[in-house]
Amino acid sequence: MSEQQARFSVGQVVHHRKFGYRGVIVGVDPEYRGTEEWYRIMARSQPPRDKPWYHVLVHDASHRTYVAERHLEPDSSGEQIDHPDLGRFFDTFERGFYRCRSKRQ
Repeated sequence: MSEQQARFSVGQVVHHRKFGYRGVIVGVDPEYRGTEEWYRIMARSQPPRDKPWYHVLVHDASHRTYVAERHLEPDSSGEQIDHPDLGRFFDTFERGFYRCRSKRQ
């Protein structure tokens, strides 16, 4: 499955339905790619493993999360994300989306 088949894309600002935090997507896995132990301990609601999972930089924090698609929704605030790693992934914020960092030669 390509990222295009996922509901969300890299650079999109999202809101976690269950925990209420905002974040920006920095990676998309077509299905769950973590360990069995992590899934058992952290994914207590047992979201589907065969659907997309997202790597998310959490707003006003210094950590990332790994989130099942069903727990995310688009963020409609139009506000930017504050995270120390933001500049490693993105150059600009335009119309509610972050634009990927251009590769330098």
